[in-house]
Amino acid sequence: MGTAVRLIALLAFCVVSGAASAASDRVALVLGQGAYQTIEPLENTRHDAAAMADTLSSIGFDVTLSLDATSEQMHQLLDDFAFRSETADLALIYFAGHGVEVQGENFLIPVDAKVSSNQDVQRQSISLKQLLTAVEHARKMRIVILDSCRDNPLGDLIQLDQSGNIARNTEGAGGLAAADPDRGTLVAFAAKDGQVALDGTGQNSPFATALMETMVQPGLEISLMFRQVRDRVLKMTNNLQEPHTYGSLTGVPFYLAGPAEGQDSVTGKDAPDAWAAIKPDQEEQLLALADLGDTRSMLGLAYMRLNPNEGRFDPQEAVKFLQRASDAGSPEAQFELAKLYERGTGVPRDEPRALALYRAAATQDFADAINDLGFLHYQGGLGLPADPKVALEFFERAADLRHPQAQFNFAALIDDGLVPSKGPQDAARYLYEALRSGSSDVLNLLSDRPNMFTAETRKALQEQLKTHELYAGAIDGDFGPGTKKSIRLAYGLTE
Repeated sequence: MGTAVRLIALLAFCVVSGAASAASDRVALVLGQGAYQTIEPLENTRHDAAAMADTLSSIGFDVTLSLDATSEQMHQLLDDFAFRSETADLALIYFAGHGVEVQGENFLIPVDAKVSSNQDVQRQSISLKQLLTAVEHARKMRIVILDSCRDNPLGDLIQLDQSGNIARNTEGAGGLAAADPDRGTLVAFAAKDGQVALDGTGQNSPFATALMETMVQPGLEISLMFRQVRDRVLKMTNNLQEPHTYGSLTGVPFYLAGPAEGQDSVTGKDAPDAWAAIKPDQEEQLLALADLGDTRSMLGLAYMRLNPNEGRFDPQEAVKFLQRASDAGSPEAQFELAKLYERGTGVPRDEPRALALYRAAATQDFADAINDLGFLHYQGGLGLPADPKVALEFFERAADLRHPQAQFNFAALIDDGLVPSKGPQDAARYLYEALRSGSSDVLNLLSDRPNMFTAETRKALQEQLKTHELYAGAIDGDFGPGTKKSIRLAYGLTE
């Protein structure tokens, strides 16, 4: 099959074949640290973690609970969770315990850490970066919640730099440092950066209590949920503690406890249909947040007005919301606005403007925009001449950002020998990663039409599956029942 035909054929091939059940679409790792061996123990953290695990389980999460984990155990838990989260729509980590900031980086302390200096913290603890790495490949949404920094276990300890001088910007445990996660990831702190969270006088901390009471409400959109948690904690603590969130979620609405009674599920729906299902009172809250500059609220409001099946259909009003979010730097808004200018929806058709917006979103590593630029360069569009060489660069960049369609496209181009620097092992790696990313296109093609790829690429994919302990058969390029079963396992399906 020719490469151009292969790229186009993928778009129409999107139904998962065969009967199978998916692995859990929502997974959570809950860590509660209280019985510290060398620093002050904490009372409520284990209670909070156990109660949080029960709460998450009650709303459909597949939960791993760990209490008083050592450093070695925490590392293993994160490694295992990272693999599981790759086939989940949402991956969530909740940590309750001592957390400290050292030289601008946040660390979570295991119970067996023997810390007498900030250098000990850096060597023996788990960093927030490691938690973010463990959730970063979840397919739709990633959340890390830190109910930590409840007191200062290290006092006023300081750290010396390599020259023996006192290192600046070393605050010990006087609050956590502001987080800056990647797009599509939300980090929630029990207390705003620089503040100390309260352990509380009851069975659970104020933050854990507010979070558990709020997250179980069906039909409550996730961004509004965290806003309500913030308001509850402020009220419970007489404004002494203010939770804070960092990062940005994708523009697709999500309900931790599922839809409300009579409300349609958003699973499988595109953004305009999904946002149309939101309750009227929550639309009012989104309008208020949009007035405060929240770009995700602007996106949601725009999507509502782009749904032709709703009485709110108003493309011109959608353009206004998208323009505001775009001006504020939202790459998703820039991408959606580009599509409107390309089609002439709500605005006069303007190809140069559309191309500029696609490029602006791509500059911020927005994978959808990068992949579309690949097609525009491959086929010629928006005034661009057809240039397969430039298109390859965009497809590779989007594939490396885990865009499922781009992963397949680039694998197909490699398999056809059009990427001189890469071979079958590279094609197989992109196909494997596309399976892990949730590409039903790749699942179907590899299950039903594997011979569209060369024997060398098929063998290399079997090797990939064997490396990840998903396949134990021969490396022969023959995609029989054993290989097909391992492909489904890699995708996240169980027989």
